[in-house]
Amino acid sequence: MIGNVPTILVADDEHDILEFIRYNLEKEGYAVFTALNGAQAVEQANKIFPDLILMDVMMPVMDGIEACRLLRQNEKTRNSLIVFLTARAEEFVELAGFEAGADDFINKPIKPRVLISRIKAILRRQDKGGFMDNMRFPDLEIDREKFLVTFKGNPLQFPRKEFELLSFLASKPGKVFSREEILDQVWGADVEVVDRTIDVHVRKIREKLDERFIYTVKGVGYKFDPL
Repeated sequence: MIGNVPTILVADDEHDILEFIRYNLEKEGYAVFTALNGAQAVEQANKIFPDLILMDVMMPVMDGIEACRLLRQNEKTRNSLIVFLTARAEEFVELAGFEAGADDFINKPIKPRVLISRIKAILRRQDKGGFMDNMRFPDLEIDREKFLVTFKGNPLQFPRKEFELLSFLASKPGKVFSREEILDQVWGADVEVVDRTIDVHVRKIREKLDERFIYTVKGVGYKFDPL
């Protein structure tokens, strides 16, 4: 944030697209910074700590997927929202993006009104409450205020979507959440993601924690059970 104005970093190797997006975002009152490739995006993000990063997938020097991984590994930028701009709608591209820690995708060609609407919705989800600030279970603590997961006394770094998914499931231990509920509450009803997205994030959470915390309920969805 600069004052109360959200900061947005836009990374794209096409100058006309970069300026087009910058113009439309600045018109809405956002503070906008730009980069021409993934390496520049990582460097810029380490200086300005943007609230949101809009990044093309295919870029020279460093592509968006690799840049996203580096941003998620850095304590200073791991909580920034990351949204990919892509003309490629293949499922494997989305899965690779979500695996790297992306929050959302916006497809090219970009329509200004759709872009602004999606960005506002994404930033609103960042501020969405609804859970206790601190949840404690045997061997596990979830601190929403500090954006921190502690497992068996060891603090762990979780990408934003993994953290939000774990928090959502843990907010009601034992309750079975359908896949539709999870997508709506964690990704938002206005976001189109492939069906395997939840499975990918659950698998990555299980890799960090014991298998016992998140259980698959076949044909329905998932539940959190700390016992």
